[in-house]
Order: sequence, then structure tokens, then C-alpha cells
Amino acid sequence: MKRKKHTASDDDAQIDMTPMLDIVFIMLIFFIVTTTFSSERGLMANRPKDNPNNNEPSKALSIRIDANGQIQMGGRIVDIRRVVANSQTYLAENATETAAIQAHEDTDHGIVVQVMDQVKIAGIQNVSVLVKKD
Repeated sequence: MKRKKHTASDDDAQIDMTPMLDIVFIMLIFFIVTTTFSSERGLMANRPKDNPNNNEPSKALSIRIDANGQIQMGGRIVDIRRVVANSQTYLAENATETAAIQAHEDTDHGIVVQVMDQVKIAGIQNVSVLVKKD
């Protein structure tokens, strides 16, 4: 009887990767099929549409807030505590239901909210914040 000599190729064990790849692909398909995608919920803003044909002057109360937090009403600087009185004076002279607040982008949001609250206390319920259109 003749004995076989072991060669170098017999010493290297080969692992068959096909079953492992099949399992990986089956798991991948399973996770893709069973994944549910949820839609994110947020606040929807009701913004008015641009109307370039409107040539009537606006009677809305105009308030500007600069980057330092200074409030301007009617071209003069006003303290936050005097916004109610100035708004009521404007309402006595002009029949309006709206106010527009134009704040600088670096203005503290707390000041803008305080001005909005003061204007609502004065009796104006429709308050809008103007944003820069890009």
C-alpha cells in the first residue's frame, strides 16, 4: 500500500462563505422590509401669499427692533414698558387690527415676544413678525 504524501494545499483549510453571505442578505432584506418610516410632525405656518397688486397703504402699526433690542415706534425709540400706551395711542388715531414687528436677525427672541405680548394687551390681536425674504 502506498501512502499519500501531504501537500501544502491539503494543510490550508478553506471555509465556504456562501451560506454566511446568504444569511447576511436575508437579514438585510428582512430589516429593509420591516422598517417603518415615520413622518416628522411640526408646526405649519399660515403665511399670506405675496400680492404685488395691492397699492393701498397699510394702516398696520409698525414696530422695529434693532440688534441691541431698542424698540422704534413711529420713528422714535420707545421703552418696552411704553409699548402698550403707544399702541393704544396709535389705535385711537388709526382704525387698525394689525401690527407688524420687524426685528433684526440678531435680536433676542425674548424681546420680540415681550413686544408681541404688549401689543396684544393694547388691543391688537393680529400681530405678524416680518422676515427677510431670500
